[in-house]
Amino acid sequence: MNFQRLFPRPKPLIGVIHLLPLPGAPLYGGKMEEILAAARAEALQYEKHGVDGLILENFRDRPFFPGAVPPETIAALAVAAREVRQAVTRIPLGVNVLRNDAHAALAIAIASEAQFIRVNVHLGAVVADQGIIQGLGHETTRLRRALESEVLIFADVGVKHAVALAERNLALEAQDVAERGLADALIVSGQLTGKAASVDDLRKVKAKTSIPVLIGSGITADNLPQFHAEADGFIVGSTFKKAGRADNEIEESRLQAFMAKLASCRA
Repeated sequence: MNFQRLFPRPKPLIGVIHLLPLPGAPLYGGKMEEILAAARAEALQYEKHGVDGLILENFRDRPFFPGAVPPETIAALAVAAREVRQAVTRIPLGVNVLRNDAHAALAIAIASEAQFIRVNVHLGAVVADQGIIQGLGHETTRLRRALESEVLIFADVGVKHAVALAERNLALEAQDVAERGLADALIVSGQLTGKAASVDDLRKVKAKTSIPVLIGSGITADNLPQFHAEADGFIVGSTFKKAGRADNEIEESRLQAFMAKLASCRA
């Protein structure tokens, strides 16, 4: 499996499903079925409007663990991923276990028949609101091999909500993550959730790698044409939500407007 086989249409759009707070999280509402129903509903809306892929994440479980998440989080994510996979069978599905549990994401992806994972810190180390987060790419890639899995690894570079522990050149980081970290795609994002990435950063990363480079935050109907010309794909969530906030529900008119602009760009 590779990126092009998984997404045969150029410059795919991956819609984000921000799960409601899961069991054990401070904001958990106490009803797992509400979480699953909301996830299914969002997946079906995305499918209806023609997105190319989905990614599921425990976005509302803040504050996040810096590394491994507890068993209750893994169990709930696996159930939610399987529910989404059964509701929407025709488009690729990914998993992101925040803040940085790539091993859990890989296990969930395999169990739910998802095809890719997002890893916020695959190599190196950053300082974030969770403290110091260290990449475990050496373990993640070996676990993937041991499990004989074809799940793809989409890895962030210059990850949002964080700064590198030691100052590093973004282009060099991208080259290392692609070549030494064996990532299947790279993700460039803005500084915060919902904040636009830099076109200059995108160009720096693309100049140092031949693997796909996606934009991972801040894409809107207004700035899409600017990024569409140069990025290899888009991970979009906040812009589809009411008032453009990731914590809100999808607003269908916003999703429709974005898909219309995307169709215009593709044409």
